[in-house]
Amino acid sequence: MQINKRGMGMTLLIFLILLGLAIPSFIWTRQNVKDLARWHNSRLSPVIMIPGSSATENRFDALIKKINSRSQKKHSLLKVKVYNDGTIKYSGKINAKDNEPFIVVGFENNKDGYSNILKQAKMFDKAFEQLSEQYEFNNFKAFGHSNGGLIYTAFLENYLPNYDIQAKVLMTVGTPYNFSETSLQRKTQMLADFIKNRKKLPSDLLVYVVAGTETYDSDGLVPERSVEAGKYIYQGVVKHFTQITVTGKDAQHSDLPQNDQIVELINRYVLEQDQTQKTRKLKENS
Repeated sequence: MQINKRGMGMTLLIFLILLGLAIPSFIWTRQNVKDLARWHNSRLSPVIMIPGSSATENRFDALIKKINSRSQKKHSLLKVKVYNDGTIKYSGKINAKDNEPFIVVGFENNKDGYSNILKQAKMFDKAFEQLSEQYEFNNFKAFGHSNGGLIYTAFLENYLPNYDIQAKVLMTVGTPYNFSETSLQRKTQMLADFIKNRKKLPSDLLVYVVAGTETYDSDGLVPERSVEAGKYIYQGVVKHFTQITVTGKDAQHSDLPQNDQIVELINRYVLEQDQTQKTRKLKENS
């Protein structure tokens, strides 16, 4: 009986020793998996896009298709729709090996007007919060067409300071910073508010404000002077500010997202992945 007790005691001791070794190993393995996932996510640098008024999360399908047709490495696409009741729905996905995906955020309330733009900025903040928690990215690039650029401006001033996330680049296309005003001397309430809060903008942000000119002074909807008003908001407080004008084919307001010059500007100034590929090719050919 004593032998059995001794044997049982030895067996229990060995079990406890093995358990003592297994638990740290299990914890280390699980933590290592988490660290690897976090490391991958930290490499994410998504391009988050906001369409203009009356447009949906499908607005940039043609643009992204055109970008991917000219890129060796394809960018995946995640679409987000924010409803008025706070519900957020997703479609598409971010591929596991894609460090520079496109994320398009659309809204149920996609109406025009300053009050709606402020509401949409708040709705975008809710989506951004969810995205940042789920994917754990520490930086992103911003792209806004038309009123999407106004939503982004409101977000950058009023909400981004709450995050420890860097906005590296902002590109706005056909954005009416002064709505339909054709004179920079007449500032709308929205423009005045943006100028008042401009000190809250990220000081390390690179900003590219792009205007289209179907005619000499307009893209057929937004006056060039209204796009130009963006300099009163961004110039002098961000790291770099550039204003660009595109003309010719597809320079009309609604056509701008498919404009070949816009595609080239995105490749050159927004997409780091494609810039790296181009640099590598130049070195190989030199």
